[in-house]
Amino acid sequence: MENFFQILKTDDCSRARLGKIATSRGQAETPAFMPVGTQGTVKALIPEEVEETGASIILCNTYHLYLRPGADLIFKAGGLHRFMNWKKMILTDSGGFQINSLAHLSKLTEEGVIFRSHIDGSLHMLTPEKSMEVQEKLGSDIMMPLDICLPNPSPYKKYEQAFKQTTRWALRSKVFHEGKPGVLFGIVQGGIYHDLRRKSLEEIEELDFPGIAIGGLSVGEEKDLMYEILDGLLPLAPKDKPRYLMGVGAPSSIVKCVSLGVDLFDCVLPTRLGRNGTAYCQTGKINIDNARFREDFSPLDPNCDCYVCQNYTRAYLRHLFVSKEMLAGRLLSYHNLYFLGKLMSRIRQAIKEDRFIEFQKEFEETYQERSINS
Repeated sequence: MENFFQILKTDDCSRARLGKIATSRGQAETPAFMPVGTQGTVKALIPEEVEETGASIILCNTYHLYLRPGADLIFKAGGLHRFMNWKKMILTDSGGFQINSLAHLSKLTEEGVIFRSHIDGSLHMLTPEKSMEVQEKLGSDIMMPLDICLPNPSPYKKYEQAFKQTTRWALRSKVFHEGKPGVLFGIVQGGIYHDLRRKSLEEIEELDFPGIAIGGLSVGEEKDLMYEILDGLLPLAPKDKPRYLMGVGAPSSIVKCVSLGVDLFDCVLPTRLGRNGTAYCQTGKINIDNARFREDFSPLDPNCDCYVCQNYTRAYLRHLFVSKEMLAGRLLSYHNLYFLGKLMSRIRQAIKEDRFIEFQKEFEETYQERSINS
């Protein structure tokens, strides 16, 4: 797609980039975080609330939607946007990560992946072409080709075989999708090995996708190793295409990875933490069920201007959580997505004003990734 991505500004002292993605469903400034709507919903929130948090793109899960309610039903409903009432962009993954994570239910072949549904045990085969067909029926704006994502650690030889098969599947996906609506990214694999990552990037780049996704990180390796891989890989990536780091959403990781040149992020973390009573705050995460919040009538985060922080206290939120009221998960999920949305906005503003390095230093000095209870 012509003019799908534009670089608006680059930071002078880091690799951080300010960009813009444009599709028929609008625009999204990058760096951006994409909330995850696994089964056609960002858990506990209505689409209007998700939009209020600053999201312009959400991620939905091909594997889950293929199994239930089915791509044909969603197509009959007018596509996933209409089905779930989300008017902005949707990115869909290929389904490969979910199938590979259920290795005991699947068998890998050159043609595709044979697997049993985790829902009813029914037998299916997902090929690169089938994955594209499903995503096209969903009406995705940004699509991912079927890939092989291995757990860490895995043997070098397996990583090598996986990235080569990912490339072959990427070519098949591109051929099948040629001339159809929606933008298709290529996925770089290669595990924790720099040489395999470079080879994977070279092969994916030869296929000339309009965007590059980095898969197979944040799957068990140390964060410093992830940063090391990205630090060696991203300078080799095309400068005129968006770079999407799959499955990363911790605030500290986002800030660090932006400094290395990443443009797009997704993760279930903010809503999963919210449903389990954990909230992002300016200085770190807090666990709302801690007894010290029982009579704390201050906002969840005094520095946050979201609806939750403007209207509810820590004491009330703790009461909801320990009482197992579903409203607790809704409010904390909303706040966490708002926190990340505001973080991305602050990052973009800092790049615009040539002060990203100062912003990064201040953030790293202030925010602690571990949970705090004060």
